[in-house]
Amino acid sequence: MYEDLSYEVQGHVGVITLDRPRVHNALRRRSYAELEHAVRSTSARVLVITGRDPSFCSGDDVREIMAPEAPLPEQLAEPRITPAARALLTTNVPIVGAVNGSAMGWGMELAIMADLRVASERASFAELFVKRGLCCDVAGLGRLAQLVGRAQASELLFTGRRMDAVEAKQIGLVSRVVPHEELMGAALELAGQIAENPPLATTTLKAGLRRALDPDWEELGNWVSASLADLFQTEDHREGVQAFLDKRTPVYHGR
Repeated sequence: MYEDLSYEVQGHVGVITLDRPRVHNALRRRSYAELEHAVRSTSARVLVITGRDPSFCSGDDVREIMAPEAPLPEQLAEPRITPAARALLTTNVPIVGAVNGSAMGWGMELAIMADLRVASERASFAELFVKRGLCCDVAGLGRLAQLVGRAQASELLFTGRRMDAVEAKQIGLVSRVVPHEELMGAALELAGQIAENPPLATTTLKAGLRRALDPDWEELGNWVSASLADLFQTEDHREGVQAFLDKRTPVYHGR
C-alpha cells in the first residue's frame, strides 16, 4: 500500500516505519502524503513511529523539496499547516516516537509531534532549518519550548546544533534512552501499556492535553507557511542548500 513507509499492527498497536534508508528516511512529497494517510486511517489504539536503521528521519529530501529549482511545496503556494503535521497534531491516538538514529530538521519535528519519545543510544537531534535559511515547522515553535524550556528551545532553534541522546534525556526531550537493540521492545512495551487502558479514556486525555497546552495549530501553520514561502525565495536559502549539496561551509549575506 505504501512505498516510502511500512505499517503493521501488533495487537492494538500500529507501527509506522519510515522506509527510505538509502537517504536516511528523508521525506519527499510522497512520504508526507503516506505519513498523513497512515495516521488518519489507523484503527490502532496507539501508534509507534520509527525509522528503518540507521536513521530515524533526516528531514526533507533536499533534492526534491529544498532544491533551488524545485517548485514550492503546495502549502506554501496557499498558506496552510503542513497536512502531515495537522494529522499528527490533531489525532486522538497516542503516539510513541521510537527514535532509532538521527532526527534532523523535520525528523526532529516528527519526534516532537509524538506524545512520548524513547531514544536509542545512537539517536541524535537537530533543528537544522536555520542552516538552510528557513524557519522550523509548527512543532518546533509550539511544542519544543514546552518540552525543554524557552532558553533551551531558543538555543536549539537559533544554532541548529546537533545533540546526542544523553543530552536529549538530560533536557527532557526524550523520556528514556535505551541500548539500540532494545529500542523497539521498550517502545512497544510502553505503547502496549497505554493500549491496555480504556481507549475512550486515553483519547479523551489526549484531547484534553491539546486543549490545555497546544496553540491554534491552523493559525500557527498559516504563519509558518507564509514565512517559509518568503524564506524559500532568499539567497541565503539557496546558499544553505547548495553548500549542503557541495559539502562546504555556507556564506550568508542576509538577503
